[in-house]
Amino acid sequence: MGSRMPEAGGLIGRDGELRVLTDMVDAVEDEGSAIVVMGDPGIGKTSLLRAAAAHGKNAGAAVLSVVGVEAEAHLPFAGLHQLLRPVLAETDRLPTPQRDALHAAFGMRPSDAAEGAPEPFMIALATLNALTDVASQKPLLIVVDDVQWLDLPTQDVLGFVARRIGSDPCVLIGVVRAGHDIAFAASDLPQLNVGRLTEQDARELLDRNTADLGYADRERILREAAGNPLALTELPLALRSASRLAAEYGEQPPHSLPLTARLERAFAARLGDLPPLCQDALLVAAVDDADDLREIIAGATILAGQEAHVAVLEAAVTAGLVRFDNLYAHFRHPLVRAAVISKESVARKQAAHAALAEVLTDEPYRRVWHRAQSIGGQDDEVADEMERAHAIPLRRGSVSEVIWALERSAELTTDSATRGRRLMLAAEHAFGLGRADLVDQLLERAGRTSLTRLDQVRMQWLGEIFHDGVPGDADHIRTLCEAAQEAIDAGDSALALNLLQAAGLRCWWADTGPEARALVCEVARRVDRPRGDAQLTAIFSIADPLGEYQTVADSLAGVRLESITDPAALWLYGMAAAATADPVRSVDLLGRAEIMLRQQGRLGLLSQVLTMSVSDSMEIGDWEHAWAASEEGRRLAADTGQAIWDAGSQAGYAMLLALRGDHGRSLEIAAEVERSAAGKKLSNLLACGQLARGFAYLSAGRPADAYHALRRLFDQDDPAFHVHERFHAVSFLAEAAVHAGLAGEVHEVIADLESEAVTVRSPILVRQLTYARAVLASDDEAEEAFLAALSADLTRWPWLRARLELAFGQWLRRQRRVAEARRPLHSAQLTFDLIGARSWAESTRVELRAAGGRGQAATGKANGLSSLTAQELQIARLAAEGLSNKEIGERLYLSHRTVGSHLYRIFPKLDVSTRAQLAAVVGPQDPVAGA
Repeated sequence: MGSRMPEAGGLIGRDGELRVLTDMVDAVEDEGSAIVVMGDPGIGKTSLLRAAAAHGKNAGAAVLSVVGVEAEAHLPFAGLHQLLRPVLAETDRLPTPQRDALHAAFGMRPSDAAEGAPEPFMIALATLNALTDVASQKPLLIVVDDVQWLDLPTQDVLGFVARRIGSDPCVLIGVVRAGHDIAFAASDLPQLNVGRLTEQDARELLDRNTADLGYADRERILREAAGNPLALTELPLALRSASRLAAEYGEQPPHSLPLTARLERAFAARLGDLPPLCQDALLVAAVDDADDLREIIAGATILAGQEAHVAVLEAAVTAGLVRFDNLYAHFRHPLVRAAVISKESVARKQAAHAALAEVLTDEPYRRVWHRAQSIGGQDDEVADEMERAHAIPLRRGSVSEVIWALERSAELTTDSATRGRRLMLAAEHAFGLGRADLVDQLLERAGRTSLTRLDQVRMQWLGEIFHDGVPGDADHIRTLCEAAQEAIDAGDSALALNLLQAAGLRCWWADTGPEARALVCEVARRVDRPRGDAQLTAIFSIADPLGEYQTVADSLAGVRLESITDPAALWLYGMAAAATADPVRSVDLLGRAEIMLRQQGRLGLLSQVLTMSVSDSMEIGDWEHAWAASEEGRRLAADTGQAIWDAGSQAGYAMLLALRGDHGRSLEIAAEVERSAAGKKLSNLLACGQLARGFAYLSAGRPADAYHALRRLFDQDDPAFHVHERFHAVSFLAEAAVHAGLAGEVHEVIADLESEAVTVRSPILVRQLTYARAVLASDDEAEEAFLAALSADLTRWPWLRARLELAFGQWLRRQRRVAEARRPLHSAQLTFDLIGARSWAESTRVELRAAGGRGQAATGKANGLSSLTAQELQIARLAAEGLSNKEIGERLYLSHRTVGSHLYRIFPKLDVSTRAQLAAVVGPQDPVAGA
């Protein structure tokens, strides 16, 4: 790695593109930014990058740079280490978990450290904070060339950083070769496409290099180069070697070859003029993954069978193919490396890898990697060594390299069953990355091997994990349960639970019928796990939340929140509480899991926890957390590639928008969710879409539309029917029916739910039924029903209490008891304002005025909070709890400077100037008590 010579052609015709980059650098003090520079090989991307770096240095910015090298792409975090090497001392000041994660990624921590493999997102956060710490001292410019050839973990970290530096004096410019489909280039970062030179600019560049060529040759080069600066420089050099060019192409390069291939041929034409020992050294350099001159020369000595010295490369330097940089050798352009590799035979390339393996005696992973590359057939000794070595990149947090190592180990393995096991192990790691495509590919290959029966069962689970949301009929559920039983018989309870959880999720996302649900629970009872086990409890809850309500409730009753140290267990218990409609317990469990997952950097699971907590946070009136969790959950689901959780978070976002009064946007998102769910018949998401619709219509004053949308959740023949999600709609269905004059139609639905509530004491169902009873009661029974509902303990249910107070006040006013009506209406209005239920707050003000009271305007706090974005609200709440900017950044995976910038904007919105004042505005409180 390291810098290399500017691409030939300099910056002729690139004024506009350069201005875009220099303007970003000039604005760095006011706004951080990132951009992807795209273009064909040799089009001038590196020249632009070098010019931007020079501009940054002249402007007083610190510049960090790294160049991707194809041969290094398998080394985990090699690119990141190269980038951070000049500022590595800064990492010692990072918080301990971040510092340890980053040092483990670089192999600076003992490989047998008890902490285990670092989370990739913890490494990314450490990098972000290290870079922004540098930027706090002076503006920082990060230039990254050939991103597509950086190792995948480094690419992921750079993408993470690029999306989060908007508030820091930091600019990141990443160069990607056109035609490479990588996540960094496909992100939502702005792109600068570098195209071919105009004919005038191309002629100007060609004139500098072809003074000795005739008109016909110059025109031919112009035509072949097609405005590519590197081609305009290199093709004339190749043309001057007429005899060699003729041997390669004939009289004219064939048009069927793409320009990149012609350039490779042009470089390769000059390789034949080099001495044999120089060619040996170039070959070793081309397959080396470190560019280290000592390694290259030592490898060349072994390959050639004679002593080699650095001087053997001088001929390549003179030919303009490589250059020396301290103790490193760099190819002038990646196409030179490609030309060297393509020119050599397979046997020669394998011999070069074998030579390097002999040299790398002190680096076990690199040694075995090169050994594996030196073999054409199968070799069990190397295969076994490769499998053992995969633990090294795993401890460094590079799962993608682990997958490659296991794949290669499988390829070298002679025993079919062992080969299949290694491919499935690779598939499990691919699942952790969220790579459904890779999982399927690896399983397809493993399926062609002679797997043991238990491995066949494990493969069935691996094939299932990305398809939980695809509805299966009862036969498919039965197949999963049979596989789970086989795992139970083999003594593998962990595998059995994984299979049953997959079956349970199918029952949750799509209705598979009562027999299928009962079968999952029946097999789950045979698993050798203690009663109340977190995963077992979760399986019962998602497979059959009604039939197994008491089983789950008993398990949850025995959970002691403070004694659980595993966030995954908290997540599973939280899932169980959410599935059985116990929102208070759910948000408590998930909230504790959220804190732990942030500390550990486990963002994949964190996105699920946040998404799961949205609807229950809404249910108990904590709309601030719901709003923040919805925004962050959607962002993290996208970051971690979890499509179904992304859709779930979108559904929660639509519901929240509806309740907050943004009816149009809510209906748009609900329609998107329904479209994505309809094709797969995902009743859970279809139900959430109808909930959002019902909330939006009710909030907009369209009760009849709200009733018909919500009524679908209670019709067992409707695709949107869902045994759990309908509980969230009970009180709203009753409210819509009353205001639409359809109360008579809803009594049967409520009566059925009353029957269910005798055995299913889900808190949401029980409390929402009290609301429904009150608003549907006759005038003779209404007051008693309202008072009974309001006498319940609603301390953690301010949203429901306020709606009860509003409905009670409306009833009292209709009974001409206006003085009595004012008290519950006043209390309801204050709560609605504090929660952020704007439509309900306005309706309450209207009722208050009609009752002869004064409908107060929204409080300054409510107005201020409603002006904050979801992320600003999250930051404000954490700051109000007393967390420092750095601590807030660690929780939200932002730099502390970004947090500071947000607070700078938050303070005037809330009309505060200190954190103490901020705590008074957004600190923890009980809206009901305040009312």
